[in-house]
Amino acid sequence: MAKKKRILTATMADGYVKTIGPTNAPFTHYWRIVAHLGGGKTEVFWGHAKSLKEAAGKKAPLAEAARQRGWESYDFEVVELVES
Repeated sequence: MAKKKRILTATMADGYVKTIGPTNAPFTHYWRIVAHLGGGKTEVFWGHAKSLKEAAGKKAPLAEAARQRGWESYDFEVVELVES
């Protein structure tokens, strides 16, 4: 029997809500990077992970990425996905 597909929802601290699915993948966390490019411009990168450790691991290379790409700053956030 196939696994039941789920709808997953992440609610970020700023109120942004991201819905993922339907999926039967074992995702538990959602991560988001907001890169501040200067001049009021931003770029957003996001994804989902199968554990908090995997999601938090996305932060490690960020300082170097920001330097290489010339970002003024960036915000990194991880939240738990909730089945809805």
